[in-house]
Amino acid sequence: MRSHGVNRQSGDEQAEFVAFVQACQHRLLRSAYLVCGDHHLAEDLLQGALVKLALRWRQVRDGNPEAFLRTVMYRDAVSWRRRWRREDLNEVIPEPAPADRADELPTRLVFEKALRRLAPRQRAVLVLRYFDDLTEARTAEILGVTVGTVKSQCNAALRRLRELAPELNESVWAGREG
Repeated sequence: MRSHGVNRQSGDEQAEFVAFVQACQHRLLRSAYLVCGDHHLAEDLLQGALVKLALRWRQVRDGNPEAFLRTVMYRDAVSWRRRWRREDLNEVIPEPAPADRADELPTRLVFEKALRRLAPRQRAVLVLRYFDDLTEARTAEILGVTVGTVKSQCNAALRRLRELAPELNESVWAGREG
């Protein structure tokens, strides 16, 4: 059986890695869920990123391991979606049925439903910019795109969210222009 580097870590390195994971895993799992819209996929996404981090812990630990995790997680999320499309396993998301009492739906549920209908990169940009509160430059770095792409994807995603969830009042959108 092949060793993957984690077993070769010293006890201190292992303890350091475990402490890091415990400190950030819940926050990153929420972000992963918002990006992919499914709890099980979010867990898989985070787990895969943690494995990649564990394999590179010695190189990454003194830098910014959370940034490494986010980069891996968001790129993998976009990559997974592309792979599913190539394999013709597209998930068809039905148009939401008009609700008789849409104003009674909790805002969070309406927002999450609309967010799931965005393209993966648009979702990732919104989560990084507004949920994780990262700068445009940092978001671009994590996604491996330009700042201009972040701005255009953000604007397109916000416009699409408004189309998908018109029942959200203007106060939700105030101040969120790219």
